[in-house]
Amino acid sequence: MSTGFFDRIRTALGLPAEPHRVRRTVRGIDVMLENTRPDIANEDVFARLDEVLGMIEQYAPAKLRRLRKDIAGIDVKRFACRGAFFSETRRVLTELTFVVNRDFTIAEIASSVLHEGVHARVHAAGVFRTPLSLAKEERLCRATEMWWGHAVPDGAKVIERASALLTMSDEDVAPIVDWRLAAQRVAEADRRAAEGRS
Repeated sequence: MSTGFFDRIRTALGLPAEPHRVRRTVRGIDVMLENTRPDIANEDVFARLDEVLGMIEQYAPAKLRRLRKDIAGIDVKRFACRGAFFSETRRVLTELTFVVNRDFTIAEIASSVLHEGVHARVHAAGVFRTPLSLAKEERLCRATEMWWGHAVPDGAKVIERASALLTMSDEDVAPIVDWRLAAQRVAEADRRAAEGRS
């Protein structure tokens, strides 16, 4: 991705880059990519996401059909965790660098999407959520991850992560996150990555 004049000025001043947004439909799901990282190619993101949804379609077609009904789409952008579900917009977020990082398997990324799909299903069912129910809901998501890990050929890392999280206390399995601090850490990581590229 070429850097324009104004992008170079923003970088020189230490201002965050304007997000580059691209919208496509991937396997029947509206996907909005907000790419703030010039070192990440849009085509790589969409190709990996297609592999992720393709794996779900192959090994859990009913879950993909349900996901298409329960969510309005998937947003791919920088964020402070691998994934999230936003009930106000009914959109799942999948973290940009997580999607393209080859240290994570397609099965692991798909597991995260399915995890957020459980949150979407709970919301679509009209379940009233309370702070006390969040841990139970999170365990339901992790149980889905565990099932997924056993359903796919490359699921060992998924099972390992889900198993560890299922044994945590309620406070640890559904922690309260300071999203402002988390966003600052993401911005700092991106700044270091940009310095490494220059």
